[in-house]
Amino acid sequence: MAVGDVRKTIKEISPIDVYKLLPRTNCRECGEPNCMAFATRVVNGELTIENCPPLKKEEYKTAYDDLSALMAPPVKVVTIGTGNRSIRIGGKYVLYRHDFTYHNPTPIALDVSDDMPAKDLADRIQAIGDFTYNYIGRSLVLDAIAIRSTRRDPTTFAATVKAVASRTDLPLILCAYDPVVVEAGITKVNDKRPLIYAATKDNWKDMAELAIRYNCPLTVSAPNDIPLLRSLVQTITEYGVTDLVLDPGTFVDPGLSETIHNFTTIRWSVFRNHDELLGYPLLGTPFTAWLSGEITKNVISWKEACAASMLISRYADLLIMHSMDGWVLLPQLIWKFNIYTDPRKPVSVDPGVREFGTPDRNSPVLITTNYALTYFTVESDIKSGNITCYLVVIDTGGISVESAVAGRYLTAESITNALKEYHVGELVSHRHVILPGLAARLSGETEEASGWHVIVGPKDSSNIVQLLKDHWPPPDT
Repeated sequence: MAVGDVRKTIKEISPIDVYKLLPRTNCRECGEPNCMAFATRVVNGELTIENCPPLKKEEYKTAYDDLSALMAPPVKVVTIGTGNRSIRIGGKYVLYRHDFTYHNPTPIALDVSDDMPAKDLADRIQAIGDFTYNYIGRSLVLDAIAIRSTRRDPTTFAATVKAVASRTDLPLILCAYDPVVVEAGITKVNDKRPLIYAATKDNWKDMAELAIRYNCPLTVSAPNDIPLLRSLVQTITEYGVTDLVLDPGTFVDPGLSETIHNFTTIRWSVFRNHDELLGYPLLGTPFTAWLSGEITKNVISWKEACAASMLISRYADLLIMHSMDGWVLLPQLIWKFNIYTDPRKPVSVDPGVREFGTPDRNSPVLITTNYALTYFTVESDIKSGNITCYLVVIDTGGISVESAVAGRYLTAESITNALKEYHVGELVSHRHVILPGLAARLSGETEEASGWHVIVGPKDSSNIVQLLKDHWPPPDT
């Protein structure tokens, strides 16, 4: 394999290819037992070459450069912002998620504009920063703020950028087509590495100058014109700008089908035709739904939500949205979370015993699996019902109850072993355990194997409260 051939996908790179370029000292400074183990994890996307301390030494500079070229993804990684809140976009190795894990989940930026009253601007910034949703144990949040110049006045835009930057540490996107306006904004946040939006066929040189002068990534925009977009990329990269984001245009109504086609065509060109000029992150702007002639806000929001979901599915690496409604944003946050999980590894929680309330020796014992969605659904129902209990989480490899029973991951034996391993019998004075309704067929075997009496619970954990009212404590406790 030729080192630095960006046509290679991660699937074609073997651990041996990486191993040959490592120091091969087996020093264990990376935390792995040897260099081959490290190479395997690098190829699997679990570690990067930066996790190898010796590679950072001057004597291994050539090896580091060769490894960087070897592992470079066909879609370049671009960083927006600085510090802990910076975002990385792009970095895709494959066209389809089932081939290899997608990296760098699509950030969602919310827009503000420089014509907003000061209080409205402050309130919106606060709402963007405070937006959070707990989904199977993960906090889903918004990622950036896009500042749009609607007045096209450098002084007004600069004041707005300064006001936004003073209220948030989120990465910023500066949106204007006038280089003078953009520069007025950049001077207020030149240490924050904002994304510049956007270079076009009319202003590309001035925008490229700004990107170089302030070391900022630059968006290249050519709506619905891929040949022009490609030509602009070639011109701007030859001019000296390396961190680019591509905007092929987002048309919500009409034109959504053409939009999705363009995004797909660009990404296909990278992975099927090995087009390096289009190998940059893609920007989608579903907020353009608000620029249509539609007057009903709910309809506009619905169109924006649909466009955003489709763009996340079809290769958008960054989105700019407008609606703050939960029913618009939550589907996008949950959808990108699920797309960007490792398809080889179910989302799971640690097995063990969880305590809810202040359980004592007479409290009920419930069973569930360590599939994250199952666990957090059960946890939510227990908390909302103010139930005091012990919850035994069985290691089923991150598989849900019904699938775990069918696949023999949740069995009478595994339940019995968990009760023993976690010393549940020492926590309570009774010997009654509540199985999920979807595991009812294991009740007899579990009683025989464990010596515990089984109560078959509901199929839906929201009915646990009623079950305990009707059947707890059992007659013989």
